[in-house]
Amino acid sequence: MKALVQRVNQAVVTLTGSQEILSGIGPGLLVFLGVTHTDSDADAAWLAAKVARLRVFEDDQGKMNRSVQDIQGAVLVVSQFTLYGDTRRGNRPGFDQAARPEQAEPRYESFVAALRRTGLAVATGRFAADMQVALTNDGPVTLLLESPAR
Repeated sequence: MKALVQRVNQAVVTLTGSQEILSGIGPGLLVFLGVTHTDSDADAAWLAAKVARLRVFEDDQGKMNRSVQDIQGAVLVVSQFTLYGDTRRGNRPGFDQAARPEQAEPRYESFVAALRRTGLAVATGRFAADMQVALTNDGPVTLLLESPAR
């Protein structure tokens, strides 16, 4: 499981071709989540705990020493199968490593549920929908996290 995490001042998700806002957050983290074939609920729980405790917000001394929990921020989670895109051969990405939707959606939901159990305010996009994501990256701070190999 991969999570591309961005520290944001705000982020909003809308359906493509629509003005319908699916969800949005103020200060916090935007998480693009990719799922592969071997991921489990244990991977989702581990990665959600890592995201919740990730110290990427500044403390009083200006050091990245506070988590999204510490600042009472929110998390917006958006499914992103293209995190498993492979471009090693050619210029068109292959997605063999991305889990099929029927396997990926339960892991996505498991990740969201695990984040919510930490007490964080968690917003989501719509799984497998074509969406537009608007954000103001703070820093910018962007990190790629991966669940450990099992």
